[in-house]
Amino acid sequence: MRSVEDQLARVTAAAVAPRPVRVGISEAQGLMCAEEVVVESALPAFDQAAIDGYAVRSVDVTDAGATDPETGEQIILTLPVVGEVRAGSRQPIRLQPRQAVKVETGAPLPTLADAVLPEKWTDGGLSKVRVGHSVRSGQYVRRTGDDVQPGDVAVRRGTVVGPAQVGLLAAVGRELVSVHPRPRVSVLSVGRELVDIDRQTGAGQVYDVASYALAAAARDCGAEVNRVGIVSGEAATLKDAVEALLARSEIVVITSSVGGVASDEIVDALADLGTLEVERVAMHPASVQGFGTLGTESIPTFLLPANPMSALVAFEVMIRPLIRIALGKRQPMRRLVTAKSAAAFPSPAGRRGYVRGQLMRDEETGEFMVAPIPDNDSHLLVTLAEANCLIVVDPDVTQVRAGDDVVVAFLAQRG
Repeated sequence: MRSVEDQLARVTAAAVAPRPVRVGISEAQGLMCAEEVVVESALPAFDQAAIDGYAVRSVDVTDAGATDPETGEQIILTLPVVGEVRAGSRQPIRLQPRQAVKVETGAPLPTLADAVLPEKWTDGGLSKVRVGHSVRSGQYVRRTGDDVQPGDVAVRRGTVVGPAQVGLLAAVGRELVSVHPRPRVSVLSVGRELVDIDRQTGAGQVYDVASYALAAAARDCGAEVNRVGIVSGEAATLKDAVEALLARSEIVVITSSVGGVASDEIVDALADLGTLEVERVAMHPASVQGFGTLGTESIPTFLLPANPMSALVAFEVMIRPLIRIALGKRQPMRRLVTAKSAAAFPSPAGRRGYVRGQLMRDEETGEFMVAPIPDNDSHLLVTLAEANCLIVVDPDVTQVRAGDDVVVAFLAQRG
């Protein structure tokens, strides 16, 4: 029996990042940048006012606000206002000594001006302005190249593009950027007993729940999803279907019976495409699962239980991290916290338990407490729908007592 850590290491080592594509910067958000975006011109491209006020030469207002040694009063200077520059102005203005120019935030700084007096430090005059405060050279000025210089890297390869990166790309005039697109996940089901939800079930038939649940889980963590639905288990048909999916997927997920004749037939049908091994992993549920790489591009391919409860837990533990790695996320795993168990519950010996639970936080102490959801039937999907976390129990623990500290993995929060 393979440990969860060993199986997860095999899975994540097979991660395939989609080939880069060029997209508009608005479509790049959440995707991993596939190029070094080098700045071609300085940002800002000109000296500009960082605040509404008056552009001045700092040397002309050095004494403003100081105490007059003769009178003991504050020194108030008066400067003529010789013009106004608004943001976006292209009309150059030259400032002469002992003059001021009214400026807006973002306006080009007049020639010879080296500082901006905030309007609140003045009387706001239009033809002349009274100044009772000095400014240092460069104060309230955004100098040319303060943000980036030509040759600087604005966004590095491997960075996940967020709002700040989108803004920076716009600021440096980039319309398109090369990114790794969302990993494409194809989900299909195999089973004679399965029917799709647009048909009525007959004797011995059940709805194909797993492919819908897994497709939603993949979409939830950022993948582009192709839910194929039910595919015949006939060897040639299944091989052709999977082979076609390998050409347009970074991950393929098959749900079916595992650990018996049905899974052996699937493995045999796909043998010419690569190696798919079905084995026991030391976890509960979903201890029996298949994994391998198929096709010329060695696409990670999973064989998961048709039972939706087990399939979703296997997805959470094995496939979700793979998708997050392909997306370039620095932390592909769920956030873990320590909580006190509100009730006692068992866990299978020798296997890592993943127990559904409801996580709560004490408003006064800030401590976490988790209530395990009664495990009347490990296959009930409704128990996972009620859960907001999974309680992760070590393989050597067979009984958790009320009040014990346990490790809890947050699941997606429901709005």
